[in-house]
Amino acid sequence: MTSQRFAARHRRALAAVGAVGAGLLVLSACDKPTPLATVTVDRSTVNSEASCYNDGKSLKTSSLQGCLKDKDAKTIKVDPDATVRFGVDPEVADKGWTILMNGQPLTDSSKKTYRTVPGNVFFNQQYGATGSATTVTILEGGNSKAYGLWSFKLKKDS
Repeated sequence: MTSQRFAARHRRALAAVGAVGAGLLVLSACDKPTPLATVTVDRSTVNSEASCYNDGKSLKTSSLQGCLKDKDAKTIKVDPDATVRFGVDPEVADKGWTILMNGQPLTDSSKKTYRTVPGNVFFNQQYGATGSATTVTILEGGNSKAYGLWSFKLKKDS
């Protein structure tokens, strides 16, 4: 009986070690996730990984136009009277980031992790808005280099 218990424990231990090893192998094969950007309106929040990101290295200018046309952008409803809050991971803030509206700069570059913009801006023709939906992109980087792009679709909720 004692040798059977030992053998059973030994098999369970080997199975546990094998499972842990297999889990580590699977994790090592995964790509590192990109930093997140978040948009919050009232109690609703959406976050997204970058639509274009090169592991912290600058992106090629030729790829930026395609990145700005992200068809899978997360959508959030925005009441024009609400405040829209944008947040980025600290590693994005360290390089500076700008909010673009329909591909044009809406804000100056910031190194803060959090910014707010009045909701009515996203539906105001004075700022280039057309219709009841606007694409907003967060651009990591500055004048000469872009490191990442995150896009969101803001839909008017009136």
